[in-house]
Amino acid sequence: MTRPAFLLGLFLLFLAIGCREEPGGSTVVDEGTITGPNTPTPYALEVPDYFPAPVVDPENPLSEEGIELGRHLFYDASIFSTEGNMSCATCHQQELAFTDGFGRAIGVRGEPGPRSAMSLVNLAFNPNGFNWDGGEGKLWEQAIHPVENMLELDNDWQEVIRKLREHGDYPARFRAAFGIDKVEEIDPELTVKALAQFERTIISADSKFDRVVYKNTDFFTELEQLGADSLFFVENVPPGTLHPGCGHCHNAPQFGDNKFHNNGITDVETINDFVDKGRGDITGNPFDNGKFRTPTLRNIALTAPYMHDGRFETLEEVIDDYAAGGHGVENEDPNITGFSLTEREKAALLAFLHTLTDEALLTDPRLSDPK
Repeated sequence: MTRPAFLLGLFLLFLAIGCREEPGGSTVVDEGTITGPNTPTPYALEVPDYFPAPVVDPENPLSEEGIELGRHLFYDASIFSTEGNMSCATCHQQELAFTDGFGRAIGVRGEPGPRSAMSLVNLAFNPNGFNWDGGEGKLWEQAIHPVENMLELDNDWQEVIRKLREHGDYPARFRAAFGIDKVEEIDPELTVKALAQFERTIISADSKFDRVVYKNTDFFTELEQLGADSLFFVENVPPGTLHPGCGHCHNAPQFGDNKFHNNGITDVETINDFVDKGRGDITGNPFDNGKFRTPTLRNIALTAPYMHDGRFETLEEVIDDYAAGGHGVENEDPNITGFSLTEREKAALLAFLHTLTDEALLTDPRLSDPK
């Protein structure tokens, strides 16, 4: 072999050993340097004009690359859980409006946690803390704790980051999303920020209600109209009149106010007797005991069981409990007064609630598993 050919062979061997090609033209060098595209493309959320403006997080601006990285992470069962068989999507399934169908979320060990998995739809519009108790101020902060929670993914962040840094695809994706140069820069914060970017794109705005009220492309049935006008959205109710009035807390267009209420479902003697103190555990204020964030009613027909602990299996049970009124503890929401409905009125309220289902959300390929 001639000397030039020998040197060329050594050079090619070095390339084969020292580098690996990544999607999008990036190359990760064994010393830890990542080359390739590193300028994220800004992304503007597609928001209906009748929705409020999304909450802007200057610490985590949206980009096309960040959202796509987040989508891959969201569905990747090999990265986050101890057993490598559970992902974010396990508890937040697209076909169930990003819930899981259990009363209380089931972790990697098969044990239930204390609360149900909340729907992830329209989180981009929540300015008031995440989780049932509002314990996390930012969406990306919320994603940190499930990894290490023994009743959820039961893993160690060091192990998660090791797998991400050694992965054949993720280093290039992190560089494209956040402009990093070294694999050592992949850390928990960038990981959960990518997840949050994807989650902010889960927008539900194409239910029958939207088509009737905002888009003028559909019509309510007589029963749905009765449920809307006479039962759900009620204003100027005469004093002393008992009425569902769901819209007090579940107001359109979000159908949830993201505030914290004691909705009267738990029978306790005093505010100090709640087993799950909810918001009270976060604020330390006893008057917040038993208060939980109002969830959205969008896609409510798909997200049973209901309440923070999944105590009600059906919407009929929910309506019956509210109709019975609360239990009179001092911090109970004043709108929990009890009411009576005829069978037709109950059917009308249920029919209206079903108009909040967004069928397109359930199969939107932008929100689906990319693999």
